[in-house]
Amino acid sequence: MRRVLAASEKPLHWVGSSKRDFLSFPAAVKEDMGNALGIAQFGGTAPTAKPWKGLGPGVLEVVESHDGNAYRAVYTVRFEKAVYVLHAFQKKSPSGIRTAKRDVDLVAEHLKSAQRDHEEQYGTQKR
Repeated sequence: MRRVLAASEKPLHWVGSSKRDFLSFPAAVKEDMGNALGIAQFGGTAPTAKPWKGLGPGVLEVVESHDGNAYRAVYTVRFEKAVYVLHAFQKKSPSGIRTAKRDVDLVAEHLKSAQRDHEEQYGTQKR
């Protein structure tokens, strides 16, 4: 069952497997990231959110560490009527701090899907 959104709250849409992947994270990670996404739904930016490089403004990531593992959720606030979670993943890069190309490409692909979805559901407005 869906809850009723507050007047100033944007709906949260999940692209691809992002919701299933997010729900597989440890409880503490889901709580912290969920709070950050909630802040985004009300037009704010969580202190833990930082810009995702390479796709321009309005694409952000939240990074949480838990038991030596790094978890990331990438989302966009680029659209006027909704927030889209583009990708949620556990970082497993063998090359240090660099994010795997597969994950970077998936975020870009999901951003295009989110744009198409937003245009279909809400029209063409951007923030």
